[in-house]
Amino acid sequence: MPPLPLASDETRRRTELRRMKTVAVGLLLVATAVFVATAIAGDDAPGWVAYVRAAAEAGMVGGLADWFAVTALFKHPMGIPIPHTAIIQKRKDDIGAGLGSFVSDYFLTAEGISERLGEAQVSARVGAWMAEPVNAERMARQVLTVGSSVLDAVRDDEVRDVIEDAVVRRLRTTSTGPAASRVLELVVAEGRHQDVLSVILRRLGEVLEVNRETLRTRLYTESPWWVPNTVDDVVFDRLHAVATRYLFDLATDPNHQLRLSIDDQVEQLVIDLANDPATVRRADELRDELLDHPQLREWTNSIWVDLKERIKEAAADPDDATLERVSDTIARVGRRLSDDPALSAKTDAWVTTTAVSVAEQSRDQVGAYIATTVQRWDTAEAAERIELQVGRDLQFVRINGTVVGALAGVVIYGVGQLLG
Repeated sequence: MPPLPLASDETRRRTELRRMKTVAVGLLLVATAVFVATAIAGDDAPGWVAYVRAAAEAGMVGGLADWFAVTALFKHPMGIPIPHTAIIQKRKDDIGAGLGSFVSDYFLTAEGISERLGEAQVSARVGAWMAEPVNAERMARQVLTVGSSVLDAVRDDEVRDVIEDAVVRRLRTTSTGPAASRVLELVVAEGRHQDVLSVILRRLGEVLEVNRETLRTRLYTESPWWVPNTVDDVVFDRLHAVATRYLFDLATDPNHQLRLSIDDQVEQLVIDLANDPATVRRADELRDELLDHPQLREWTNSIWVDLKERIKEAAADPDDATLERVSDTIARVGRRLSDDPALSAKTDAWVTTTAVSVAEQSRDQVGAYIATTVQRWDTAEAAERIELQVGRDLQFVRINGTVVGALAGVVIYGVGQLLG
């Protein structure tokens, strides 16, 4: 059986127990010595000696009886296996089962837990502790360390499945047309689509300019063999100039006919996405094609992997800025918990509800754990440890037995003299 854990104050308790046993034994020896002395004095001694002898005799009986009773709780008196002695050793398992039932029935109750947590004001105290800069920084370091360990325990494929379940499935069940219509309506109303179109047209013009010679070479390749290169150069220069100028004109002229036509098309698309079943169905089909694309799964997985690595790197060696941000966040949360009565009340209610739920679900397990733990203890060692906890107070029983027995002996002897 495993040894019992040592109590931090075991040495002190052992010393006090030994001292109280010495006092109890000493008092018993005093009573014995007085009885012997008065007995030797015989009947020729003064009358008061008889009272002293009666007191000493009764004190001896009381002290011996209580010594036997106290000792019988923990061991066999003088090592003799007298029936109904060493009670704790024999009933250890029953005591453990009773202790487990007592804790689960009277300590892990919803009323008791709610009352104690309500008095404790957990959220306000925790918030005040978190608001202290030193505590916030210490907690920030622990959060970063624990966060890194939690990330190591998380499987990437499980996170990807969660992301897909939370995002992709939600997108599949949401009609794309009306949502896209509202987004496009906002974009058109603010003219943002024209800004985007201007940027795209300018970039196209720049691409044509930068790749001028590459396009010229491609024309040479595609042109019939019998057409001279000089003719190709004239044609290319003319086409390239026209295309480039046209793109830059479109990019700089917001009232160009083509751009106005694009405006009309976009406005019609906004209407069709909201009201035309065929357009809505086509939008949903495009959405499903996008969501089913393999690269989307790779993209979502890469987002999580990159995010996890960044967090782990920051947690392994946090710089001052990261540590300060996390500490400030913790301190702000702490100040809100301690300064906002409504938030504190909600947090306390959540803590109480959670604690009560955990206690109710684990009540039987706690009782069984206590009973099983006590059963695994060595019987003699368990009795010794229990004696260390309560034995000092039980020695007063022995002392009181000697003193009360002596007083009772005097009274009984006196009554006997009066009646005789």
